[in-house]
Amino acid sequence: MLQFTQQHYFALKLFSALGCGLMAGVFFAFSTFVMNALARLQPKQGLTAMQSINIAAINPLFMGIFLGTAATCIFIAGSSLSNWYQTKAAYLLIGSLFYLIGTFGVTILCNVPLNDALAIADPDSANGASLWANYLTNWTIWNHVRTISALLAAAAITIALHE
Repeated sequence: MLQFTQQHYFALKLFSALGCGLMAGVFFAFSTFVMNALARLQPKQGLTAMQSINIAAINPLFMGIFLGTAATCIFIAGSSLSNWYQTKAAYLLIGSLFYLIGTFGVTILCNVPLNDALAIADPDSANGASLWANYLTNWTIWNHVRTISALLAAAAITIALHE
């Protein structure tokens, strides 16, 4: 059986900090220019492009970082609670919760349902154009939340790396 050492724990925290930062960067790109570029297109073109992006996003690299960071944050949160006496435990817990609630949770509860509704929309219909207009606003607002949460998570976990 593998013994969990301080070096393993440091590597886990480092992976979490980097994963949170990487996800913040992906979401930042969408918040600052990708969604703006899609909004400049005709509704049919923008909707179709986003449908394609949502399909392409489900790939091993993106999902591995997104889900892997969530998994390590769960471990780090639990570990910080059981080691609350350690000086950096609060940073680890706060960082993990920012990612788990503000990034992962918001994705599952807010962005994914919007993506699911967009996936079945008919780009050629008036209903599709209306859905697209609402999607642009609502999805982007929740994406801002994910961006800020992932960035705060990366910052908090990074602070905890310095021991």
